Amino acid sequence: MSQDLFDAACAAMQKCHAPYSKFPVGAALRTRDGRIYSGCNIEVISFPEGWCAETTALSHFVMGGGGEISEILVVAEKLEKCPPCGGCRQRLAEFAGPETPLHLCNNEGVVETVRLGDLLPHGFKTDVIGG
Repeated sequence: MSQDLFDAACAAMQKCHAPYSKFPVGAALRTRDGRIYSGCNIEVISFPEGWCAETTALSHFVMGGGGEISEILVVAEKLEKCPPCGGCRQRLAEFAGPETPLHLCNNEGVVETVRLGDLLPHGFKTDVIGG
């Protein structure tokens, strides 16, 4: 994990819109060619219609042209480590492989690194998606 990936996730977390949960989260991902895309959680009053930091980062990734994701990082201001929710695990698995490292961080840095496939060992698969 490079410092620039952590810095991007932390900067995104500072832009979160979490007036209801007061639970800021930032995420960043790096493509094989070195591009970084980040995102923050954005809440709306109609739970659960907001979106997670990982979803926002993936949106920027898709709009930026996509590619192959080489690593992912998630940081939460109020937790020692914050793994992606179930929905985000599936979303990430559709764009990154099971061996992709996922760094779980606190405000100071990486607390644990896991493989994406270990978090979602039985995700949805089709002939199109990792069949």
